[in-house]
Amino acid sequence: MVESMIEIEVVYAAVDRQVLRSASVAQGMTVRAAVLASGIGAEFPELNLSECPLGIFGKVVADPDARVIQPGDRIEIYRPLLADPKEVRRLRAAKAAEAKAKNL
Repeated sequence: MVESMIEIEVVYAAVDRQVLRSASVAQGMTVRAAVLASGIGAEFPELNLSECPLGIFGKVVADPDARVIQPGDRIEIYRPLLADPKEVRRLRAAKAAEAKAKNL
């Protein structure tokens, strides 16, 4: 029996480059299984695809090992943040306040 295949896209943005890869995968695959089957791991060997967070069209998938993909899904691989944006803003505001106090 022939498995029914569907088309998806897998996206990853590293610091230095971005890759969008189209893939045909078996219908009924989970999000994580589809990412592994796409072959994108060969281009980014530093990624641990079995643990990294995944999303579909900008929304994080809570359980990528259970969520079944749909035709046309764009699966996004998320990398960890290097710095917490809230902490960066807090430090910038503190530095600006300090500079303003020195000028008074």
